[in-house]
Amino acid sequence: MTTQTTDTSAASEPWLQVLGSSHLSDWLGEQKLSLAFTTYQAGKLFLMGRRPDGGLSVFERNFDRCMGLFGDDQTLWLSCRYQLWRLDNVLAPGEFYNGGDRLYIPRVGYTTGDLDIHDVAVESDGRVVFVNTRFGCLATLCDRASFTPLWRPPFISKLAPEDRCHLNGLALDNGKARYATAVARCDVADGWRDRRRDGGIVVDVTTNQIVADGLSMPHSPRVYRGQLYVLNAGTGQFGWIDLSRGKFEPIAFCPGFLRGLSFHGDYAIVGISGPRNNQATFGGLALDEELSRRGATPRGGLMIIHLRTGDVAHWVRLEGIVSELYDVVTLPGVNRPLVVGFKTDEIKKILTIGTERAL
Repeated sequence: MTTQTTDTSAASEPWLQVLGSSHLSDWLGEQKLSLAFTTYQAGKLFLMGRRPDGGLSVFERNFDRCMGLFGDDQTLWLSCRYQLWRLDNVLAPGEFYNGGDRLYIPRVGYTTGDLDIHDVAVESDGRVVFVNTRFGCLATLCDRASFTPLWRPPFISKLAPEDRCHLNGLALDNGKARYATAVARCDVADGWRDRRRDGGIVVDVTTNQIVADGLSMPHSPRVYRGQLYVLNAGTGQFGWIDLSRGKFEPIAFCPGFLRGLSFHGDYAIVGISGPRNNQATFGGLALDEELSRRGATPRGGLMIIHLRTGDVAHWVRLEGIVSELYDVVTLPGVNRPLVVGFKTDEIKKILTIGTERAL
């Protein structure tokens, strides 16, 4: 087991411990991979990589109520309480900063107002599409408004800031928005809470067809290698959708409420969250019964699952004030990523020069 401790100051007790399975750091090195994940509970973006001595490197910065995350080794998109940020890597190949081989700086921020943005994705043509949960629609950025609506479920009768169905997840397919998840097919304010146990759906946004239903608080749909995967969060099951039958097929059970899904090679990286003292949202789900049956306690962290076997190959466990995650992305080809935040002088002192051009 490897442990990374995050301190608030040199003299204070650690506010968070990040525990990793015994060969996690080696696996990250073998895969040439780092991970990024968010917690809105503590307002943190975490970057996890590998130190030169072989231990885990865990780096974090504050972003108010950060949730949706999308990106790669050069760019990250991050949704926050009332803004959407684009963070860009400023290091050239072979360049390092404080031991990191990527340094993400918040370059562009869009002020959207509090739309409760969940998943974020960038289509192949560069258009940013995000889940506007408060209004129950998919949307994109607008220069002179909070958002431009692109699509809403056919059962939602109007755009209103009422979170009627708790639309939350977005999957791209061949570089275009294709599938969305919602907790319930409901058209009244906050009505989704009454159908948390079995009202969840996956919708094909190109046809308006519901391709799967009967799910429990589904999140994080993703298309990978031609297969549609989803987190059936209210049951703790990671699985895939058999589109020919509209049926969810479980692959693995994870001990927590599931949000955040990414892939690398033959592995899925799943975010899990521990308990929250909010029965109106998380109480009374099948997850509680399954945890009790297995003698397990819900936890916050990550599970790295082998797609062929469904076995948990590696895991990350968070102990401290962070027990809830929202999203996770893989950063291929990255060894030790860093990010610049707003609360230190770094953001005003790091200066870079673009390629010179003629006037």
